[in-house]
Amino acid sequence: MPMGLSAELPYPALNGIEKDEESVRILAPAYAAKEGELTATLQYIYQSFIFSSLSMAEYAKTLQAIAVAEMHHLDLLGRMILKMGAYPIYSACPPIPFNFYCASAVSYSVSPQKMIMDDIRAETEAIRCYERIAGRLKNEQAAAVISRIILDERLHLDAFKRILGELVAPNCPEN
Repeated sequence: MPMGLSAELPYPALNGIEKDEESVRILAPAYAAKEGELTATLQYIYQSFIFSSLSMAEYAKTLQAIAVAEMHHLDLLGRMILKMGAYPIYSACPPIPFNFYCASAVSYSVSPQKMIMDDIRAETEAIRCYERIAGRLKNEQAAAVISRIILDERLHLDAFKRILGELVAPNCPEN
């Protein structure tokens, strides 16, 4: 498994994050809701399989690296939710055990361009979501972790835009 595609800055420590039910509700969508890190991880792993089957190994490796970074984000969010007093169950609203995660949110396209366009939309929305979350969190340490995650999401967005450009370029007529 490749290393995660992440910004070259350390993640803030989780020290100082304490029980906080409101923050759990704020973080939950980024964790295991349909637009959260769990969906991103599953989607990018799925897409890496498809790119591999299409003999596009470089793109498959990039997707795996992004998935590893998303798994790290999932881990950070889960540990923060636990420190904030809730079990990090795969639900839209931990700790309430209902509305469990469903993998139907994953884009199961097999078209390379469509997959990457879906990823660009997902990363753009993730950045917006995290910016809203960072602005709502009262705990500065938790907000710092979210701000650090945003750096990775921007890096992922740039990678997907580069891939889309490479996929589209061969189909563009030359002038």
